[in-house]
Amino acid sequence: MGKHTVIFGAGNVGRGFLGQLFSESGYEVIFVDIDEPLIATLNERRSYTIRLVDNEQAEEVLVSPVRALHAEETEAVAQALAEASLAATAVGVRALPHIAPLVAAGIVRRTALSRFQAPGSRLQVNKARKPASSELETFEPATLNPLNIIVCENMKKAAATFRRMVGEHLPETAVGAGLPTVPRAYLQAHVGFVDTVIARMVPPPTPEMRAQDPSLIVVEPYKELPVDRSGFVGPIPEIVGMEPCDRIALYTDRKLYLHNCGHAMLAYLGYQRGHKYGYQALEDTVIRPLLKAMLAESKAGIVVAHGVEAQWLEPHIADIIRRLANRALGDTIFRLARDPLRKLGPEDRLVGAARLAERAGVVPKALSWGIAAGYCFDDSDDPLAMALQQRIAAEGVDAVIADVSGIAPDEPLAALVRERYRRIQQGDWP
Repeated sequence: MGKHTVIFGAGNVGRGFLGQLFSESGYEVIFVDIDEPLIATLNERRSYTIRLVDNEQAEEVLVSPVRALHAEETEAVAQALAEASLAATAVGVRALPHIAPLVAAGIVRRTALSRFQAPGSRLQVNKARKPASSELETFEPATLNPLNIIVCENMKKAAATFRRMVGEHLPETAVGAGLPTVPRAYLQAHVGFVDTVIARMVPPPTPEMRAQDPSLIVVEPYKELPVDRSGFVGPIPEIVGMEPCDRIALYTDRKLYLHNCGHAMLAYLGYQRGHKYGYQALEDTVIRPLLKAMLAESKAGIVVAHGVEAQWLEPHIADIIRRLANRALGDTIFRLARDPLRKLGPEDRLVGAARLAERAGVVPKALSWGIAAGYCFDDSDDPLAMALQQRIAAEGVDAVIADVSGIAPDEPLAALVRERYRRIQQGDWP
């Protein structure tokens, strides 16, 4: 097999982050997407440009070699995955069910190439790995390496969720090289699904940028990719910026309840104050104190939940505030606020952080402002926001908060959110 990686999703995270890291690590990058103009551009140029920007400087990085496949090219995608050294998903949580069959097809083909045999076949056992209780297996020399799939989706336990989705599309047995093979056993023994934490900020390209160059993408310079060490099968590949971690849940909570939560606070409160960009909300004298208070509440929750020192989080919090002030990135309130139905979920950025704070004995006074403002987000360009508003109008805010956020009406947190919601609706805040 050649040293190439398959990335499902050539958007903000796939092209704007993973492609750069994998390319700098010596891989050819194969994207799988549905954006036909982008696919055509990547295949024509075999490269694309990333523009790294902050308030001090700008730098352009050429990512190559790359190519792209359309997600409907099932055979070509399956073959690319069968021969890949590494893979990743960056399609968004809602799109994972749509790519699971593609990944399953690649694993079936990889199983056949590996000649991974059904139990009971009279074939030589591979001595490099102790077989499972009833397994017998043999491998072609070129397919000894396992396949690890880094699942770069903004949800908890994304790797386990996606493994389950892929497994549902795998047959019990298949035929490879004229012999029966067991793709599900191969999945268990030789495919790793790896949780990670994506924190690079990548706003979507503007229509003007797309017209100029469909492949151009503007990102912040942040370049850290924590990954769950335990998710890998076999040796962990050396990837620029990738940091294998033993406590991925800590890094996930740090990102979700500080970085993502901070974004949500700026977005929902900034929307109410009429701002267009996240950095404008950060500079707002009403919002900034609430953001800092929210970060303190979330920090207290993380410290107690994970048993870490508060000082360990301080540099990270300072860095988040510095990065949120990145004017050159032009990150919009709309991008940060859209899809409130997901972002107001029981374990997501705002409510999940409030629950951690409560467990630490901290009243989530600032976080409740963010939750309330999320329920007031009514931008007509976001169909999910409008769906939320329709539900509130039909069912009442208490019922929707209980269903969407898991906050019962008689809880202290519900009382805080109700009071803030009323004040925001009346324009009387904070």
